Order: sequence, then structure tokens, then C-alpha cells
Amino acid sequence: MTAPAHQRDLTVGPVAKTLFLFALPSLGVNILQSLNNSVNSIWIGQFLGEEALAASANAGLIMFLMFSALFGFSMATTILIGQNMGRRDVESVRRVMGTATGIFFVSGAVTAALGWIFAPQMLRLMATPEGAYPFALAYLRVMFLSMPTSFVMILISSSLRGVGDSVTPFWNTVLNVGLDIVLNPVFILGLGPIPAMGIAGSALATLIASIISLALLIRKIYAKDLTIRLRGAELKWVRPDPRFLKPIARMGLPMGLSMIIMSGSALVMIGLVNREGVDTTAAFGVMNQLWSYVQMPAVAVGSAVSAMVAQNIGANNWARVDRAVWSGIVINLIMSGILVLLTTVFAAPLLGLFLPDGSPAIAIAIAIHINHIIGWSFILMGVSVVVTFAVRANGAVLAPLLILIFAAIVVRFLVGFGLLDRFGADAIWAAFIATSIASGILSIAYYLHGGWRKAKAMPFASAAAAAE
Repeated sequence: MTAPAHQRDLTVGPVAKTLFLFALPSLGVNILQSLNNSVNSIWIGQFLGEEALAASANAGLIMFLMFSALFGFSMATTILIGQNMGRRDVESVRRVMGTATGIFFVSGAVTAALGWIFAPQMLRLMATPEGAYPFALAYLRVMFLSMPTSFVMILISSSLRGVGDSVTPFWNTVLNVGLDIVLNPVFILGLGPIPAMGIAGSALATLIASIISLALLIRKIYAKDLTIRLRGAELKWVRPDPRFLKPIARMGLPMGLSMIIMSGSALVMIGLVNREGVDTTAAFGVMNQLWSYVQMPAVAVGSAVSAMVAQNIGANNWARVDRAVWSGIVINLIMSGILVLLTTVFAAPLLGLFLPDGSPAIAIAIAIHINHIIGWSFILMGVSVVVTFAVRANGAVLAPLLILIFAAIVVRFLVGFGLLDRFGADAIWAAFIATSIASGILSIAYYLHGGWRKAKAMPFASAAAAAE
């Protein structure tokens, strides 16, 4: 079978070069999504004011938690598709895709309905300020309506990466982000025949952009006859098959939980930072903006390593698995190291993009001090991310979850809370370093000496899976 355009066979070719070229479009997707969020926040803040901006931030946190849970299931689908692609079992690839599509669409529809109904309770639970509440409710309810299309689009993008295509998801993201940015002011302000909708218009722009980009993505999949497409009798596979649903759930739940744990741990630490005063909070906040870009290579490279490892496990090429992991680590070290160096050398002008001239946070160099302590640790954290993505590609999800709990909760809280009275804010920064060190050491130790190679992402034979 001839591979469609942009689809890479990750079981052949130079490992490092193939991995790097495969990871670049994923990095572009991460950058575009961050840019989209920033631009949309600018539209809302400039056109509607601080209360609307606060409302979008509150609603955005709920959306982030929703997509964090979804992340695990999309990664599990990618792994199963990747392994079956490696063993050249296209039918199982499509059966996995069918089961996942049914589950993701139904889950998106249920989430949309429940979100619309319980949006007020969610916002009250978060203690959303009264002035921002009506804006947040309008925004959140429309955002929930986009869940079915968003869920399916995330699934398709992840599945395409599983078969070796990271370029198609990139161009789809370009389209989606471009439409969202352009449509936001149209629906917020009511340009031309469109009535002014305020903050609900921003959410509606996101909904329309996702529908259009998903429709065009599906059209391309069928027009180009991409591997994950379902035709004719294959369409019945969208009914969830327990043989495929079980491994998706078994891997997806721990991976989704890991995202929630990371978010929860970060929120607790932000609570400690807030106790240090507004200047420290502002400094930490703007550094987080810069660090979000520093962390992007690790996620992109980790995702690429996961797809490459999954395909090569399917092909039973374990020597190439090891080369992929170590190549991913080196690529991440170089990319993350360059970004850490740039944020350190150019910290002052970069911070000036976020903080006004004469800001106390810059004047007393709090942000620069924080970066000098924490910044380098993102290089080590990136190593942990790459290794974790690799071992998960064989279905080993429990050990990485336990490592995360130990590093991001036990170690981080022991250092942060335990040393706070003695060292003040520096104890908080030390807690982040301790987390990176613990996570990095334990992840590498598990990769080298753990039993992850004996795990099974999909413990059934292709022939059994194909049996009706």
C-alpha cells in the first residue's frame, strides 16, 4: 500500500532526522494554539474590558480541565493506532479509529449537554466574581456547544500522528486558528450584518471555526484516502467495540488523571506564590507565559517519540525504539536548552512585553531571580516528558502516574511547604527544581530498569480482533 502524502513510515529511515521532522509540525500546532488563546484574550480585553477578560479566564480553566481529561484517551488511541500501523494491520487501525470516534463524539455530546445545564454551578464553585459571572456564563455555555466538534477534531489529529502524519493536523490548526482570530471581532462587535454578541460572540467564533475546520479536515481525509478513513461496511465500526475500548480506557484514564494532577499541583503552588504579594505573583505569572514556550519542544518531541516508539514496537524493532528515545532526549536537550538560554539572556526585554515600564516586578528583578533558579530545570523536566511518552507507548501507564504523584505532589509539597517559613519564596522555587530532579531520575531509572517493555498496550491478536 502506498503511503498517502505527508504520512511517514516511522519504522524506517534515519531516526534522529525522521523524529525531528515529524516533531516540528506538532511544535507549530502548540505555538499556534497558544497564539490563538493570546489573541482572543486581547480581543476580549480590548473590546469588552477587564470583567469580560476575567470571565474568559474562569471559563478557560474549566475548558482546560475538560481537555486535560480528554488528553489521555486521545494519546491512548494514538498509541494503539501507532502499534497497529507498525505491524501493517490497517484493518485494526480503522477498527480502533471507529471505536474511538463513537466514544469521542458521544462523550462530546454528553459533555455539551451537561455543561450547558450545570455551567452556573461550575462557575459558582470557582467563586467567579459577580461582575464577571454573567459574561462567564454566556461564554462558557457556547464553548460547551463546541465540545462534540472539538473532541472529534482532537481525536482525528492524534490518530493522524499515530499513522505518521503530523503535517495534516498542522495545516488544519493553521486554518482553525486563522478563522478563530478573524471571526472573533466580527461576532464580538457585530460587523456587517452580524449582530453584536459580546463575549458570547467570541465563543461562537470558536465554535464556527471548529465546525468549518473539522468539516474540511474530514473532506481531506476522504479525498486523499488517508489511512484512518472509514468507508462502506467499515462505518459500523463506530459502534464501540469492547475489545478496543478496554485498552483505550485502561491507558486513557491514568494519562488523563496525570494531566489533572499536574494542574492541581500547579494551582496549589500558585496559592503559595500569591501569599508572597502582588509583585511576586505578577513576576511568576509573566515567567509562566515565557516558560510555556520553553516547555513546548518537550511536548512536541515527546508526542513524536510516542508515535515512533509505538510503530516500532508494532514492528518488533526494539533497537530502533531505544534509538528513538535517546534521539528524542538529545533533540529536546538542544531545543529546550536554546530556549532557556534565550529567556535568560533576554529576560528583561521579554518581560517588558508583559509588564509596564517601571513595574516593581522588573525593578526589583523578582522575575529574573525566579528564572535564574527555575529556568534550567525545564530542560531536565523535558527529559522526563520524553521518557514518559516513550514508556506509555507500550501501555505502561501506571508507573509514570505514580512517579508523577511522588514528584509533583509528595516532593513538591514537602519542599515548598516544609521550607517556606525558613526560606520564604525561594522554597517555592526550590520545590519546582526538586520536582524536576525527582521526576527526571525516576523516569530514566524506570526506562532503564523497569518492566515497561513487558507491558501490552493491545493484548489481543490481530486475527482475534478482526473476528466478528
